[in-house]
Amino acid sequence: MNPAYEKLLKCYQSFQEKIDFKPEIAIVLGSGLGAFGDQIQVEQTLSYHELEGFPVSTVKGHKGQFLFGYIGEVPVVLMQGRVHFYEGYTISDVVLPIRLMKLMGAHTLFLTNASGGINPAFHPGGLMMLTDHVSIFAPNPLIGENIEELGTRFPDMSQVYDLELQKILTDTAAENGIELFEGVYAQLTGPSFESPAEIRMLGKLGVDAVGMSTVVEAIVANHMGMRICGVSCISNMAAGISENPLTHEEVQEAADQAAPQFEKLVKEAVKKMRLH
Repeated sequence: MNPAYEKLLKCYQSFQEKIDFKPEIAIVLGSGLGAFGDQIQVEQTLSYHELEGFPVSTVKGHKGQFLFGYIGEVPVVLMQGRVHFYEGYTISDVVLPIRLMKLMGAHTLFLTNASGGINPAFHPGGLMMLTDHVSIFAPNPLIGENIEELGTRFPDMSQVYDLELQKILTDTAAENGIELFEGVYAQLTGPSFESPAEIRMLGKLGVDAVGMSTVVEAIVANHMGMRICGVSCISNMAAGISENPLTHEEVQEAADQAAPQFEKLVKEAVKKMRLH
């Protein structure tokens, strides 16, 4: 058996032994949304440490647990803390949580993150809905033997981010007076922030925001046939656009300030997603 698939099945078995809950929507909570768990009716909690072989986040501010519960009447699973390629994990470990949430029963994936703004129309604290993505330097998580049980060898990536879900997000933002930009997100490996030359390159490629996660997660979710949407918090303007040196503290602070609107958008949009 494919070692990555075998590891995934062991994690799923551990989950089944501990949790009796079937989510419909999986939500990955990025920087600034760690407290979103307070917005849901929590039924069960599962620490990453309780799952055999599960990768554990080492980034400060990432709690490292699944929350199972309800947003309105929608059964959801929240990831409080994702793992990143820059932490030293293999790319198959980085995407294992997404695959696991699909096995749990989730048919829709809502990705969130903090990013650096490249589009000059953006500003720190703004929110951007993902319409497409670019992956640079992060290895494609589907490289190697294809796991036929999960999806096809050559998945189409023409429309990764579901158009109906995008409309729900834009409608929800408008109804709640939330400014919501739209754009293309690029994942680089990190952990260093990008250089001004890299940002100029990305800008010429049509990229609006850049970060260190999300794209590889979207790729495997699309491979498995999940519906996907994503919202990024523009926590800072990227190198060469911002005059100030970039720090993780700045990213976290801006994400925290944007959290109330971010939480409102996610919560209200998820309530509508069950209907579509």
